[in-house]
Amino acid sequence: MFQELDPRTQKVRRAILERFCQNKGDGDKPFALLLHRHIRVRRDEMADRPEAANSMVKALRQLYRFALRYDHHEDNPADKVEYLKGNADGFHSWSLAEIEKFEDTHPIGTPARLALALALYTGQRRADLVVFGKQHVRDGWLIFTQHKGRNRSPVRLEIPIIQELQTIIDQTPTGDLAFLVTAFNRPFTSNGFGNRFRKWCDEAGLSNCSVHGLRKAAAARLAELGCTEQEIMSITGHRTSKEVTRYTRAASQKTRAESALRRMSAEQTPDKSVPLLDGVVSSGTKAQSK
Repeated sequence: MFQELDPRTQKVRRAILERFCQNKGDGDKPFALLLHRHIRVRRDEMADRPEAANSMVKALRQLYRFALRYDHHEDNPADKVEYLKGNADGFHSWSLAEIEKFEDTHPIGTPARLALALALYTGQRRADLVVFGKQHVRDGWLIFTQHKGRNRSPVRLEIPIIQELQTIIDQTPTGDLAFLVTAFNRPFTSNGFGNRFRKWCDEAGLSNCSVHGLRKAAAARLAELGCTEQEIMSITGHRTSKEVTRYTRAASQKTRAESALRRMSAEQTPDKSVPLLDGVVSSGTKAQSK
């Protein structure tokens, strides 16, 4: 039901449907005459923006599911329209060098550095970062309910505040009810914080980085440290491992490769060991025997 959605989600969904209706091709058709081929054509017109195209298809699917539920229609044409393949990796995950570059630009004591630390050491979305405050801290733990899905399927988390984060909080001016505040000492909105963080990244010369990329970086770092998917999910708040697996794929591969080669190295005896890269030249192709 539309009324059950978060107000921000309602706003986004409404804007998508209004743009669809404003299209002179199919948007002015009665909903009963809209066929899957019409939706597919519109989707393909947005192929250069796959995420936006998929959001449109998703919104129409939900609209027709409502129509089916209340007997306003007998079919869901949007269900027959496939999603476009977007960027498999999603948001760019920060590298260690990028984090260090941001830290060099924004030292401890600045709101930018506090924002980085909150995102990196909690692994939360920006909608949660902007509401974190002293009222969420209890005996060294951050206790809160995630903003996303809080009305339908709330996720309550308790995350320990590690010493690195606590040090930065202690050395940074904060607001009364929010750690992160604007120049007017007011809490950020989610979008306002996203725009402000974009400027902080640009000041550090990190045009490819975003606050959401820090959520991915946090999950990837936990994977590199050998944490299981369940352990990572206990920090990020994901209910299924699908998204966590996507976040940590590269880090998990690196960890497994290191573990495998360490075992190989441990099993070798000094008089029988064979160099792993023996016979491989710098180009990566195998050298021919003479």
